[in-house]
Amino acid sequence: MADAVESADAAAKDKPVGHARITASVFSSHVPAIGAAIDMGKTGEPYWVPMFKGYDFSKQWMKENTPDVIFLVYNDHATNFDLGIIPTFAIGTAAEFEPADEGYGPRPVPVVKGHPKLASHIAQSVIQQDFDLTIVNDLKVDHGLTVPLNLMFGTPSEWPCKVIPFAVNVVQYPVPSGKRCFALGQAIRRAIESYDEPLKVQIWGTGGMSHQLQGPRAGLINAEWDNKFLDRLIADPAELSTMPHIDYVREAGSEGIELVMWLIARGAMADVAGGKPPKVAHRFFHVPASNTAVGHLILENA
Repeated sequence: MADAVESADAAAKDKPVGHARITASVFSSHVPAIGAAIDMGKTGEPYWVPMFKGYDFSKQWMKENTPDVIFLVYNDHATNFDLGIIPTFAIGTAAEFEPADEGYGPRPVPVVKGHPKLASHIAQSVIQQDFDLTIVNDLKVDHGLTVPLNLMFGTPSEWPCKVIPFAVNVVQYPVPSGKRCFALGQAIRRAIESYDEPLKVQIWGTGGMSHQLQGPRAGLINAEWDNKFLDRLIADPAELSTMPHIDYVREAGSEGIELVMWLIARGAMADVAGGKPPKVAHRFFHVPASNTAVGHLILENA
């Protein structure tokens, strides 16, 4: 009995003390053509140089601020979820996530390593906060997740930290409201902060900005609206979260609705819970990249 107590005491001493915390949020478009430009060695072409230059700061910042885990909010592009099953919110809880074949073979990027313990903890906590999540133990990740990783980390032989994929349905209506996404971000923050290990976590919101891929408005880009969205996301995200779906569609195109995913990441920041406003470490906007406006923000928790 004494040996068991001593063993338990030793284990307790070896265990890191503290809780997980969100250190920053990152927001970025996830245009598939960006991934193709990277994979095909076209990043130095005149068309692409200005866009990739906007992420030079971000790559250096990531080297200096590499987290233990990234909670990455993105949308699945009919890779795992088609009309047969459409989860509104799905969390990846596996140990690994292989790159998906989106029609041209899997992208030549590293396998994404997950964090099953933290992911399961977040699922437990968020579901107990009355958000219904779909738990996914077998998930392939498409450009929605891997392109932002490339933009922030370049093309390493392996990703330098664990990633928890969090897929949001913004493809097939009905899609979640901005207000619901903003509240979900707050629940995710509470979940992460209750995890009993001192992990540094970043939360990323991806997708957007203004773009429309079909119909008479195909190719729509609204740079003025996009930049006002960035202003509001920084300064008054609670008010921004009340914007109805029709405004996204009217002003930012049918695929502009992806921007509700940014509200999940913004809702997880400390100021939303009464903390200090975040520091804007970097802001970038560029048009076009393929048929899409590219927006990017890095917000650091005070």
